[in-house]
Amino acid sequence: MSCRAGAPVTYRLRVTYDHGHTVDIEDPYRFPSTLSGFDLHLLGEGTHYRVYDKLGAHAATIDGVTGVIFAVWAPNAKRVSVVGDWNAWDGRRHPMRLHPGNGLWELFLPAVSEGARYKFEILSGSGAPLALKSDPYAFGFEPDEPRTASVVERLDGYAWGDEAWLGERVSRQALDAPMSVYEVHLGSWRRVPDDGYRSLDYREAADQLADYVTAMGFTHVELLP
Repeated sequence: MSCRAGAPVTYRLRVTYDHGHTVDIEDPYRFPSTLSGFDLHLLGEGTHYRVYDKLGAHAATIDGVTGVIFAVWAPNAKRVSVVGDWNAWDGRRHPMRLHPGNGLWELFLPAVSEGARYKFEILSGSGAPLALKSDPYAFGFEPDEPRTASVVERLDGYAWGDEAWLGERVSRQALDAPMSVYEVHLGSWRRVPDDGYRSLDYREAADQLADYVTAMGFTHVELLP
C-alpha cells in the first residue's frame, strides 16, 4: 500500500481461497469515478451528445492498471452488478457504484479485457426477480443464437471503408434536401421461402432493402428494434 498527501490510496488485495490458493488482485472499489461532474450533469438532463463514450463498456488504463469501465443508466434499480465469465456470472461479486442524482451506475474492473462477455444483473427496487440485461450501448454482441451476452470491443482500430459514401452524404443530407423515412422491422419485412421462411440476414437485407426504398422514393431508412 502506498499513499501521498492528497492522493488516493493505492493498494492490492491478497485473497486466499478455501482450497488454499492465494492471489493478489486489484480492488475495483479503490478507483475513483471516471464520470466528471459535468458528465453527470449532462447525462442527468439528457443533453450529453457523446453518451456512447460514457455509457457501455470501455477499455481503459487507470493508474497504470488496465481494465474496462462499465456504466449504465438504471434509475429504478436497487442494485446493478456487472457479470461475466471472469466472476462466474455472479452478481454478488461486482456490484456497481451508484450516482444517486441521476440513476447512473458505474465501475472500473481491472483485468477484464477486450473480447470479454458480460451483462448487467439488475435487482429491481420493486421486488421483481433478478434480471440479466445486455448492454444497450455495447459495441459488440455474441453472434450466434441463443447466446445474448454483450462483448467488450474497441472501435478505434476498426478499418472503415465508407469514404466514398461519406463524401456523397454531404449533398444527400443537406439541410434543405428532401427527406422521406421508411420505417422497417427487418425480422418481419421479408422472408426466404426456400429456407424455412427464415428472416433475411443483414447482408441480404442490405441489397434488397436499398433497392426497394430507392424504387419507392424514400431517402432514409429507420430500423425498428
